[in-house]
Amino acid sequence: MRRFPPERIVCLTEETVETLYLLGEQDRIVGVSGYAVRPKGVRQEKPRVSAFTSADIPKILALDPDLVLTFSDLQAEIAAELIRAGVTVTAYNQRDVAGILAMIRHLGATVGQAAGAARLADRYERRLAQVAAQAEGRPRPTVYFEEWDEPLITGIGWVSELIGIAGGREAFPELAGKDKARDRIVTPDRVIAAAPDVILASWCGKKVRPERIAGRPGWDTIPAVRTGRITEIKSPLILQPGPAALTDGLDAILAALAPPPERETP
Repeated sequence: MRRFPPERIVCLTEETVETLYLLGEQDRIVGVSGYAVRPKGVRQEKPRVSAFTSADIPKILALDPDLVLTFSDLQAEIAAELIRAGVTVTAYNQRDVAGILAMIRHLGATVGQAAGAARLADRYERRLAQVAAQAEGRPRPTVYFEEWDEPLITGIGWVSELIGIAGGREAFPELAGKDKARDRIVTPDRVIAAAPDVILASWCGKKVRPERIAGRPGWDTIPAVRTGRITEIKSPLILQPGPAALTDGLDAILAALAPPPERETP
């Protein structure tokens, strides 16, 4: 890193972009992922230099970054290529709520906004605690979250935590600690056996089709299917382990878990 705080930052995932904007440090960003959508208009304001598992390395280098921010093993090769080119890279790998909060604090300190980032993270922590307290003592519906449909992938760490905070019971808690998607594949029969009361789905890059979920063989016995409680949560709100998941993502889970209104008797 040639300057501190870094003046020219490239963000290859959504969550660091949103964090820097929330901290008022968006002017440091000189390049973003094509998947960045928060805040609205960011892709018009900043050059797009990557997808998720691929990046335009020459374009990134031409931006003369002091720092490139990446996420997870899926961007390891991108990070390695940039490091070999002499670029400073910070690779985040947050997989749970504590990790999201730690990322916010660390990134804030990196750009000279340690106090502001601490306030932001503390605010999220207080809200999460309040939501969890409100859920205490209430019946907990079993919730199946579908991250992908072919094959069925579930149990992503921070989403499982947020389901619990919102007052639900994760259908596959034993999978929540597994980082790699291939380790969180379930069979349709296992979902049927789990008998979820609520199905949440977020298929990264494509629209959820509730009728396809409901029409799977044998799934008509699942309580969530029988009662029509199948809800899509847009992937930018829940599949990015950053501020969006702790705010709008959590709100979407809360809305989906709210008891359906009782029908009035004639």
